[in-house]
Amino acid sequence: MSTTPQHLQPEHDWSESGFATRAIHAGQDPDAETGAVVTPIYAVSTYKQDGVGGLRGGYEYSRSANPTRTALEEALAAVEGGAHGYAFASGLAAEDTLLRAVLRPGDHIVMPNDAYGGTFRLVARVFGPWGIDHTPVDLSDLDAVVAAIEPGRTKAVWIETPTNPLLGVSDITAIAALCRAAGALLIVDNTFATPYLQQPLALGADVVVHSTTKYIGGHSDVVGGALVVADGAQLPVGLTGPTGTMSLADAVAFHQNASGAIAGPFDAWLTLRGLKTLAVRMDRHCSNAAAVAAFLDGHPKVAQVIYPGLPSHPDHEVAARQMRGFGGMISFRTGDAQSSLDVCAKTRVFTLAESLGGVESLIEHPGKMTHGALVGTALEVPADLIRISVGIEDVADLIADLTQALA
Repeated sequence: MSTTPQHLQPEHDWSESGFATRAIHAGQDPDAETGAVVTPIYAVSTYKQDGVGGLRGGYEYSRSANPTRTALEEALAAVEGGAHGYAFASGLAAEDTLLRAVLRPGDHIVMPNDAYGGTFRLVARVFGPWGIDHTPVDLSDLDAVVAAIEPGRTKAVWIETPTNPLLGVSDITAIAALCRAAGALLIVDNTFATPYLQQPLALGADVVVHSTTKYIGGHSDVVGGALVVADGAQLPVGLTGPTGTMSLADAVAFHQNASGAIAGPFDAWLTLRGLKTLAVRMDRHCSNAAAVAAFLDGHPKVAQVIYPGLPSHPDHEVAARQMRGFGGMISFRTGDAQSSLDVCAKTRVFTLAESLGGVESLIEHPGKMTHGALVGTALEVPADLIRISVGIEDVADLIADLTQALA
C-alpha cells in the first residue's frame, strides 16, 4: 500500500516525457480532492497521527518532510534524471550537507582552481579546520586531475562546469572515469548550466548540486539549494553512514533531517513555479548571451571575452559535446581594473548586483564583490574581470546599454 496521501498520488509516470513536460508536471499532479493544478503551499509544522506511529504518507514534522517540498524534490530529481532530490534553504546549505555526508576528518577533496568563492570558503575555512584537505586544480587538465587525486584519501572530486566566474568547462565523462578508478565520488555543481542544458548524472556523476536561487528559481525572489543523487550511488569506498552501511541518498537524507537546513514551503513553492518555465527562459538566456558575447568579442575596448559558446574559448569543443546550449553567463576583461569598475557603474539595463540567473540582466565586478574573499589565495580572479548574467530582455537594449557603458 502506498504511503503517499491520496491527493498526492501520481496520476502519470513522467519519466519518459520531455524535459519541459517533466519540469511542469513531475511531482505536481493536480490535487485529487479539489482539482487544484498547482501544488498547494503546505504552511504546516506538524501532522496529526492516526495512532502512535500511524503517519499519513510519512509526514510527521516538516523538518523531516513537507508535501510542498516533496513536490519540488520529486520535480528536481525528474529533470536531472536522478533517483532522489533534496531541497535546502540555500545552495551552500546543500553543499554543507553533502560534504558532511561524504567526508570525515583526514579526507581529501579535489576542487576547481576557479571555484565559486562561497564553495571555496566552505571547504577551506569551515571544513579545513575540521581536518579536510583540498587541492585546487585546473579541471580541464585531466593529467592535473590524476595528479591531484590521492587514492584512498580523496573521497570526492568537485566540479563546477561552467565555473564561476571564469566559465571553465570540465569533461564530466572523463573525470567520472577517473573518480570510479579511485573510488571517489564525482560531484557536479550544475547551477550555471541547469539541467536543461546539461545532464551530469547521465554523464557519470554521482550527485548534482544546485543553487536554485539562480536559474531554477529564475526571478530573483527566492533563495534555495538542491542535491540530486544518481540511482544506485554509494558512499565513497571505505566510508559508512551515520547509522552504518547505507547508500549515498540515505546518507544525504539523514544529514538533511539531522542538520535541518531545509527549504520552507513557500520557498519550495516559488522554486517550483520557476522550474516550470526553465526551458523557455534558458532558450532566451542562451540566444541573448550569444548575441552579447559576439558584440563584446568585436568591441575595441574589450580585451577578452570568456564564453563557452565562442570558438575562441579553450573548452568550446567539450562544452559543445556535453551541453545543449552555452548558457547565459559571460565574463569579460577590459585590460584595466578601473575601466572595469567604470563599466559596472555606468550600465542602466544591466543592474549592478550579486547573484545571477534571473530574468533581469545583472553586472558585477567579481574581484570586489562575489569573489572578494579570494584575494590573495590561489583562486583570486583578475582585477579587471566583469561578470554579466544576461537576462531575457530585448537583446538590442542589452547591447545598447553595454555600448554606452563602454564608450
